[in-house]
Amino acid sequence: MQINVKGKHLEITEAIDAYVRTKSEKFVRYFDKVQSINCVIEKEPNGFHVEFIVAVEHHEDFIVNQRNVDLYAAIDLAVDRESRQLAEHKSRTRDHKHHQ
Repeated sequence: MQINVKGKHLEITEAIDAYVRTKSEKFVRYFDKVQSINCVIEKEPNGFHVEFIVAVEHHEDFIVNQRNVDLYAAIDLAVDRESRQLAEHKSRTRDHKHHQ
């Protein structure tokens, strides 16, 4: 699975890259059909904007955006929201299969 981390107005250090990779690898636990994860971190005047774009099989990309004054908090909040979306999608697809 591909994980890409890009920065806008911000250099992605090895520490930031490793943090995003470690956190986003758990998406696969929630939904095993994840194909790629793109994370864009933008430095804004009053903090950070983190966007995750998760490509999965047979579905539109799952996209979350999160802002926070603290970079790592923004990543954590975005990962939590993305995980919830993937878990809900998995339960919906599982329920759908059971009702056919």
